[in-house]
Amino acid sequence: MTAPDLDGFVADARAWLGGVAEPRTRRSWGEGSDSVAVFENWTAEQEREETDRVRAYEQAKFDAGFGAITWPPEYGGRDLPPSYLLAFRRVEAEYDVPRRTEMFPVTQQLIAPTIAQWGTAEQRATYVRAMLRTDLIACQLFSETEAGSDLAAVRTRAVRVGDGWVLNGHKVWTSGAPVADYGLAVTRTDPTAAKHAGLTAFLVPMDAPGVTVRPIRQMTGGASFNEVYLEEVRLGDGYRIGPEGQGWKVALTVLASERLDSGALGLENADQAVELARNLGRPLTELERDKVADLVTRSYVQRLTGMRVAAAVVAGDDPGPEASVGKLLATDTMARTSEVARMLLGPDLTVRSDKWGAWAWSEHVLGAPGYRIAGGTDEIQHNILAERVLGLPREPR
Repeated sequence: MTAPDLDGFVADARAWLGGVAEPRTRRSWGEGSDSVAVFENWTAEQEREETDRVRAYEQAKFDAGFGAITWPPEYGGRDLPPSYLLAFRRVEAEYDVPRRTEMFPVTQQLIAPTIAQWGTAEQRATYVRAMLRTDLIACQLFSETEAGSDLAAVRTRAVRVGDGWVLNGHKVWTSGAPVADYGLAVTRTDPTAAKHAGLTAFLVPMDAPGVTVRPIRQMTGGASFNEVYLEEVRLGDGYRIGPEGQGWKVALTVLASERLDSGALGLENADQAVELARNLGRPLTELERDKVADLVTRSYVQRLTGMRVAAAVVAGDDPGPEASVGKLLATDTMARTSEVARMLLGPDLTVRSDKWGAWAWSEHVLGAPGYRIAGGTDEIQHNILAERVLGLPREPR
């Protein structure tokens, strides 16, 4: 299939977007929402409503030919180069479309590609297109309380019973579990094997008997994360993703995509902190100017790293260590954004009032530290860079 002219593709995208959304306009300081929350603080009803709103847009985008741009036609895609996807995202950013919550990139950019790579023909036909269109939404059932950041140390067990499996265990820090249709779970199926070798992945229906979701209240006041209990959950072998004992490789496929997609985190709020400095209503001190300038500089470095990752993807190359660097830069940007907000606002940060652009920063300050854990801890990213890039010896076990 011959790729359409890129300029014509962009024109078509802009025409379609113009029919479903208003152009995004730059709001004056003090207008619109002043939310800079890192994690959403919704009720269960609000999370469901927002999920449905985003899903409707994603389905319309998919049906218009802009939802699976780089995917082959068998999955409803157009089999176009990544440069077309990046071009669409640039145009899409010009319009006031629903902002995707975390569940959508997890479903479309992590779980769907993993099933496409590791699933059977039947699984690919059942799930991949449905997830790309967001008819089905998926979450990750990876982390566990006692395993920490060591995914290979998971204790959730899957035991073969007849031609199926019985799962028992506990997962934690699961985003979107209340609205997800499925969860990709990493389980231990062979406790006698080396820990990386005894794992198997399963696609777990979140409404299956024995699956219980319990929200975790955060210090921001919201409950973006959840515990998921698996108690005598019975699954047919058709829910197994990849060969038995190959769950570690399946998980690595997910994690590689997760780190690749995390490099732009925090940049919008960093820009908002700079706007806060411009609209503070008083001259900045020398120390404040230094901190704001430092945040601007580091934001540019993060953006440049993201551009390097995008360039590698467009060229068909492995982005390499840039994905881990991007995650580290993102969490550093978030921390420095909080530092700037604390310095500029002082007591106004802690006083709940109607003052626009003040109290709202409390949610960022309280939520940002969570991203040092989410999406692969900073310590894990440092280890990846140390061992795979610098060639340093592995940490002693």
